[in-house]
Amino acid sequence: MSKEVEFTNLIRDHQGLLFKVTSIYTDTKQDQEDLFQEVVFQLWKYFDSFRNESKITTWMYKVAMNTAITFLKKDKRRPDSVSMADTVSQIMEPGNDDVYEERLRLLYAHLKHLNHLDKTLIFLLLEAKSYKEIAEITGLQASNVGTRISRIKQKLKSNMIKS
Repeated sequence: MSKEVEFTNLIRDHQGLLFKVTSIYTDTKQDQEDLFQEVVFQLWKYFDSFRNESKITTWMYKVAMNTAITFLKKDKRRPDSVSMADTVSQIMEPGNDDVYEERLRLLYAHLKHLNHLDKTLIFLLLEAKSYKEIAEITGLQASNVGTRISRIKQKLKSNMIKS
């Protein structure tokens, strides 16, 4: 199998992973599409450097999140951008439980206020990654990951109770 075909299959098989990363770090559909394209470019650029020392998805998360953080640093948000909560409410089908919708909007609104690292940690936790996998992706120690996640959860809980 050629390198191009292998890469194309990898992107197709894991486009959901890339979509999740790009959606949590952007506010508008256009920004998400731009970031998605940049992530795919970076994955292609470093595809030959993947050494199979970790799972391919761990490597993809690491590249995608580093690209997202770099993207955010370069691209200043426009004042007319749409919030993540608005985007989530537009995506959700009508007729869903109103309480669930409201809680989801509230969660995303609070996630948007976290710093990049905290946002990354919570995202990976929500993706059911182990502390070991999160540590591998972020470069933190597994014990540090647990401590930080605990603090982030307390912060989110406190902020959401106040809302």
